[in-house]
Amino acid sequence: MTKRAGIIGLGKYLPKKRLTNRDIEKMVDTSDEWIVSRTGIKERRLAAKDEATSDMALKAAKDALKDAGIKAEKIDLIIAATISPDMPFPSVSSIVQNAIGANHCACFDLSAACAGFVYGLVSAQQFILSGTYKNVLVIGAEKISYAVDWQDRSTCVLFGDGAGAAVVSAVKRGGILSTHLGCDGSGGPLLMIPAGGTRLPASHETIDKKLHYIKMQGNELFKIAVHSMADAARAALKNAGLTLKDVDCFIPHQANSRIIGAVAKKLGLSEENIYLNIDKYGNMSSASVIVAFCEAVRSGRVKKGDIVLLDVFGAGLVWGACVIKW
Repeated sequence: MTKRAGIIGLGKYLPKKRLTNRDIEKMVDTSDEWIVSRTGIKERRLAAKDEATSDMALKAAKDALKDAGIKAEKIDLIIAATISPDMPFPSVSSIVQNAIGANHCACFDLSAACAGFVYGLVSAQQFILSGTYKNVLVIGAEKISYAVDWQDRSTCVLFGDGAGAAVVSAVKRGGILSTHLGCDGSGGPLLMIPAGGTRLPASHETIDKKLHYIKMQGNELFKIAVHSMADAARAALKNAGLTLKDVDCFIPHQANSRIIGAVAKKLGLSEENIYLNIDKYGNMSSASVIVAFCEAVRSGRVKKGDIVLLDVFGAGLVWGACVIKW
C-alpha cells in the first residue's frame, strides 16, 4: 500500500471575547445589515490584551495532541503558520515547543498569510513522505486584531483571532491525496501591512500614517481570489484523479461569504457541500481553514471516508488546495 501522510489529530482555540456587528456599529459608520450582506460575518473573536499568538497556538496544539492520543515528546517537527508572531524572533513554533515539552524537535514558522495552514500541511507532508520525520505538528494561529485599524470600516469588520492545529503522520488509509500551491507576487500590494519590516521600519512617520495596519484593495482582490481558488481546487482534484462530484465537504478559507459563494458557483458546488463558520469568527487568516476543519469533523459534518477539499487564498498573493480522504 502506498505510504501517505494524513492528519491523526485536530485541535482549536478561540478567545472568549466576542465582538459583534452591533459593537462595531458603535465604533465606525456601518451597520449589522451592511456587514452581514457583504461579508456574512456576524461576530468575531478577539484575543485578550495579554494573550499573544503563541498562547493561542499552545492551546490549539494541546487540543490536537490530545485528539491524536500522542505525547508531545513524540513530535519531531513543529510548523507554525502565522503573520502575527509574538515578535520577530524567537519563532512562535519554538515558544510552543518549550511550553508543551516537545524536547528538542525541529521548529520553524511559515509566512503565507491566509494560505499558511495549507502551506504548512503540504510542508509536513513532504517531511513525512521522505521519511525524515514521523510526527509533525502544524499550527495556524493569528492575533490579527493587532494590525486592524478600528477606524477603517472597510477592514475592521473582517478580521478575528484564533488558532487551530493538526498532528500529521504516516497513515495506512486515507490521508492527503493531492495538493496544489501557487503564488503571484505582482499582486502583493493589494493586501499588505506596509510598515514594521526592513522596508519601512517603525518610526513616528509610519505610526502617524497608520502604516502598521492592514491595507486592502478589496474590489481587485475579489476577482483574483475567486479565480485562483477555483483553479487551485480543480488542479488539486485532477492531481488526485477525482472530480468535484467526489467532494463530500468543501472547506474554503473563511474570508468573505460572497467570495466563497462565487467560488462555489464557479465550481458548481451546492450549499450542502460547503462548510462555513465565517459568521462566528470572521477572517482568522491562517487559522480559519484549520478551525473550520476541526469543527466540521467534531460536529459530524465530515465523516470517515469522506473526501474533503481545503481551498485557501491570501496576501502574497498566495493560494493553495488540498484533497484529503478522511
